[in-house]
Formats: sequence, C-alpha cells, structure tokens
Amino acid sequence: MTASSATPRPAFTDSLRPLLAELFDVAAPCPSMDGALQHAIDIKTKPPGSLGALERVAHQVGRIQQSATPGLARPAMLVFAGDHGIVAAGVSPYPQAVTAQMVLNFLRGGAAINVFCRTHGIELEVVNAGVAADFPPHPALVDMPIARGTRNFLDGPAMTREQLEAALSAGAARVALHASRGTRMIGFGEMGIGNTSSAACLMQRLTGLPLAACVGRGTGVDDAGLAHKTRVLERALAAHPATGERADPLATLATFGGFEIAMMTGAYLAAAKLGLVIVVDGFISTAALLVASRLAPAVPEYCVFAHASDETGHRAMLDALNAKPLLALGLRLGEGTGAALAMPLVQAAAAFLREMATFEGAGVSEREAPAS
Repeated sequence: MTASSATPRPAFTDSLRPLLAELFDVAAPCPSMDGALQHAIDIKTKPPGSLGALERVAHQVGRIQQSATPGLARPAMLVFAGDHGIVAAGVSPYPQAVTAQMVLNFLRGGAAINVFCRTHGIELEVVNAGVAADFPPHPALVDMPIARGTRNFLDGPAMTREQLEAALSAGAARVALHASRGTRMIGFGEMGIGNTSSAACLMQRLTGLPLAACVGRGTGVDDAGLAHKTRVLERALAAHPATGERADPLATLATFGGFEIAMMTGAYLAAAKLGLVIVVDGFISTAALLVASRLAPAVPEYCVFAHASDETGHRAMLDALNAKPLLALGLRLGEGTGAALAMPLVQAAAAFLREMATFEGAGVSEREAPAS
C-alpha cells in the first residue's frame, strides 16, 4: 500500500491532488534486503557495532538504494530563498533587505554554505523562490520567484493556492533535474528573514505543541524581542484557527509558510519519490520536512538527519519525526550548513559498506564464540 492511499487527506490538500498526486504517492523503501544488509555490515573487518551511528546510516542508504554497494554520486545542495510579509510585524532584528543581500553573498561565494560545499565537493544551487528584489543573471542562480515575498499572515494567508501549487511544483522540478544529472544524495537549505516565525507556526499547528516550545530567537532577538515575536505569532495563530482534529498540512503551509519553505516541501516529496538519499538540515528545513511527512508519511525514511540545532523547537520537531541526528554542534545558521557538514559522514557510511573488506576476504579471524 502506498503512503498516499494509506492516509486520508483533508479537503484543501485533496483539492491540489490533480496537479500533485504523483508527489504524494511515496512508497517506503523495500525492507526485503534488510537481513542481507545487516549481514554485509556485520562481516566487515571490525567488531560488531563499532562504527556506531555510521552502521545505521549505511544500512539506511543500502535500503534506499536496494544495494549492498551503494553510491552517492554528485551530492547537491539546493538553497531556497524567500521573503516573508510577517517581518513587517517586527519579528526579526534584521531588515528584510538582508535576504537579498545574503543571496548576493551566496552568488559571490562568500557564505558559510559556499565554503562547506567547496570543501566537500557538493554542487551548490541558489533558488530565488520569492525574494523581494531583482538579481542579475548568474550561473549559480535559478531565478524563479513565485512573488516578491509572501503576504503578512497576520492579515490573511501567506500565499494563495495557486502560488502554493507553483512553489511545490518548482521545488520538485529542481530535484528532478539534479537526479537526471546523476545526483544520488541531496540536501536543502534556506535563506529568508522572518522564516523562523513561519516555521514556528507550522510546527505548532502540525504538532500541537505549545507555541512557547516552538518559538526561538532566530537570527538573535533579545528577551524583549522574543516576547514580542511570541505575542505576534499568538495573534497570527488565533487569526487562523485550526479546524478538525488534524491540521491540513497544505492549508497550514499556505497560511503560514514561505515560498522557500513550500519549494523545499515539494523538493522533499520529489527526492523521496525518486529514491534519493536526503540529508536534512536545521529548524526551517525540518519544518518543511514536517509538512512533507504529513502529506507522504514515508518521506522521512529517505532522510538522514544532519544535526540538532540550537534553535528552540528543533529537537522537539526531530522527536516528532522520530529522528536521530548525527551531529550536535550548536549550529543555528541555516543555509543548509549542517547538512553540508554531515554529507561527508553519509558518504563515509556508504563507502565502508561498499569498499571495506570482510573477515573472510581479508584473511582476518572473526571473534571466537565463548567456550561452553
């Protein structure tokens, strides 16, 4: 049974299905090789379990690719950028113009994500999903804005249904293009002043956790700024009350999301549908995955969770997804930086499964059974 047929959907999501049904139909990786994969891991020249979390990751990658010799060719990082109307309510200490300024920094190669991608040989693409600025042509820029920023969700939904459809489809299309070029491992980053507010509302509505557990300091608001941000988001949630027992994920995304978050949601769905290994970054990226997982519950099975960030709410969101992050480095930058740092570990896990000698092949004695 596929994920889409197993889970009934609310009305808003159903209304989009004629366009996006293919994305929602994500089947879980087949478990038929699980025993063989575990055996392949156990007979490597090492004590059982001695590579720790890498053994778990190797097994997951092998299951996704249905292979005991997996490969992660052409790793890619897609950074989606968009502006948020909620910034007008003073939820960030930075002006909205910083989004565009940082996109230009990405294109010049000067941001942390540029450094990490260069260091580890990761293809980097910057996608203008909806920044309130114009950019000159650049070979690293995919300029496909849905609009010049979302609307302020204090006053109404952040985006229209048509804009949501366009964003989901655009994110999926970018992933499909990279897969056609040989990418087998992909990560998603983001840039958008105000997007921690958007992600906090998505998290609260989709998990039911108290808002205080979802709202963090984002780009570094002080105590007074955090209190103001929380009050603003309380007003926004009250202005768009939930209906029914289970929030409609796409209606929630249209109400509170950003264009970069919506494109990431479509990208997650497409990457899982195409059988790619997905490396998940921090708070904003995980919020997009949370939406995707409510649409297609099998999507997280294609995901390796890079790290637990220092942004309030990220660990709780990881718990909601039953995720086991690889790293805890105190990161809270976004951009896909945590995912870029974790990708070499995922490659190492696949490489040991693919290349490491077995006890028999290396002529190394295995552990002896205890005497009876």
